Amino acid sequence: MSIKEKQDWLRQPHMPVTYSKLYLERARERGVPPEQVLRVAGLSTGLLADPAGRISPHDFTHLVATVLQLTGDEGLGFEVGSHQPLTAHGSLGYALLCSGTVDEAALLLQRFWHLRGRGIALRYLEQGDWLVFELRCEQPLPPLLQQVTMQAVVTSCYRGLQLLLGGTDPQAEFWLEHPQPSYFERFRQRLPGVRFDMPATQLRVPRALRDLRLPMASPDALELAVAQCERELALLGEWQDDTLAGVRAAMTPGPEGYPDPDVLAERLHMSPRTLRRKLQAQGGSYRRLLEDVRRRDAVQLLENPALEIQKVAELLGYADPANFTRAFRLWTGKTPSQFRAMRVGG
Repeated sequence: MSIKEKQDWLRQPHMPVTYSKLYLERARERGVPPEQVLRVAGLSTGLLADPAGRISPHDFTHLVATVLQLTGDEGLGFEVGSHQPLTAHGSLGYALLCSGTVDEAALLLQRFWHLRGRGIALRYLEQGDWLVFELRCEQPLPPLLQQVTMQAVVTSCYRGLQLLLGGTDPQAEFWLEHPQPSYFERFRQRLPGVRFDMPATQLRVPRALRDLRLPMASPDALELAVAQCERELALLGEWQDDTLAGVRAAMTPGPEGYPDPDVLAERLHMSPRTLRRKLQAQGGSYRRLLEDVRRRDAVQLLENPALEIQKVAELLGYADPANFTRAFRLWTGKTPSQFRAMRVGG
């Protein structure tokens, strides 16, 4: 994405005002009226009038910064995330509630994530015994504002998973990139285990939940909700669609290797023809993505010294380990053995 494109989407009103209202409500609880927040932020008081209204990422982050300034409460991120219902996500939230399994809901969340606005990127993947929802900030923010924003999003993902599971404890874990703040003690009993100073922001849940049937599953209602999400994408424009990221997340190796295009299309609730069209529109293809995810997974697998390199090649779908070695050398300039020695042995 070019600098101009980044500036364009930062100024485009594509984030639902429901998220702004969550911060304004927390401000009200702390004695700061929403009208005061909007006035200080230089935003129209009519912002809240339309339930379907939208705000730009630039104005949204300015509003959050203003709430922080007026309330002086740096723990707002955990607070906002804990109060965010799935219904705040509109048709996407309804689709999640109707999903059959945790994995199906996660893939839908990945596919339609940018439908609810940009600013934070989501990656859904498996790492060993964990399902991982990895979050990355897509816009430059001051450290405190980024900290609060990421805390809100990761906590809302956790809250959403709890709701999908009917209130069952998912035995989750948070990873946060910043040091432990003093206000964390207020939330310790309300959150799962939290690890600070980590290399990425993640919500991690046991892999055993992947195929767990969800209590509100409804295939017919899900089909209608996905169709509505598709319509909203069409109205917002193709630039909101992130099919490439959804396919990458869905391409994980199983007993029979990586899923083929037909299987991927089924998992992402679209026809193979639609999948090909969307990938082409975003400059991608199945073959190119397969190469990308093989490289991604090769690096991760090689960091496990318990796996023989031949086994790594098999897991990645290479019948001949020599073909894997040639491919890996093209990707990194090193053989798998050299890479492992550097990352693990060194």
